[in-house]
Amino acid sequence: MSEFLIYLKIGYQHITDLNGFDHLLFLLALCAIYSLQQWKEVLLLVTAFTLGHSITLALATQEIIEVDSDLIEFLIPVTIIITCLVNFFHRFRKSIYNSPKRGKWLRYILAVVFGLVHGLGFSNYLKGLLGSENSILKPLFAFNIGLELGQILIVAVALMVNFLLISGFNVKKKTWNLILSGTVLGMSLMLIIDSIKDYFV
Repeated sequence: MSEFLIYLKIGYQHITDLNGFDHLLFLLALCAIYSLQQWKEVLLLVTAFTLGHSITLALATQEIIEVDSDLIEFLIPVTIIITCLVNFFHRFRKSIYNSPKRGKWLRYILAVVFGLVHGLGFSNYLKGLLGSENSILKPLFAFNIGLELGQILIVAVALMVNFLLISGFNVKKKTWNLILSGTVLGMSLMLIIDSIKDYFV
């Protein structure tokens, strides 16, 4: 297997690994307000998130920037909670084909900015892997592609569940958003509590 495919697989497995479910929670919160018909907009959001974490992932692995890992472990669930709170104030339009215009660009900006934070979290994992590499450009690119593929899979499953609940079981979009965002917010609060405990213990 080529070096590119190895790191692509590592990136894909890292984002889909349930042991690091904080990034998964963020993706679920990010697409909670969207329907399957809005998959193009969700894809743009995920790509914006990838752009953000690619920047800090590259800078951190090259040791251009360095941030305390405990701080990052605290900030990642904070980004998830903010995304959930934004979801709570979202107003749904009557047609499922209409993109949510209110706060649309805010969500893109948040996706990029929060991606910067998550990239620092990914870097802690990747630094050890790249220690023996002469050049990190190709492995870093492959790792990011793998992350992107994993993220697309996660949001695709989330949108399919959304579609089944809304179309098959007549669950209101607003209700499902509150359930999913509320659940993710609660789990993120637990992550914050754990990170604070780890910091002081």
